[in-house]
Amino acid sequence: MNKIQTQIKAFLSRFFGNHDLQVDEDIFTLGFVNSMFAMQLVLFIEQEFQINIENEDLEFDNFRTINSLANLVERKTAKIVL
Repeated sequence: MNKIQTQIKAFLSRFFGNHDLQVDEDIFTLGFVNSMFAMQLVLFIEQEFQINIENEDLEFDNFRTINSLANLVERKTAKIVL
C-alpha cells in the first residue's frame, strides 16, 4: 500500500468500525456511504491532498475503492506538477 492509499484507508477506517477495509473493496456496495459521508469524503480528499475535486471528477467510479480514490488523487496531483 502506498502513502496515499494508507492516508485514505486511515480516514475511512474511522467510519467503518471493525471492518478491515481492503484497497479494492467497494465502499458503496458495503453500505457504508450515504450522501453526507460522500461529501465528507470529497472534503477530506481536497484538504488532505490539496487538490480541487471538479464536477467531472464526481463519478462513483472515482470513489468506490481506496485504489480508485488514490488513482484520482494521483491524476489530480500530476496535473498540478505539470
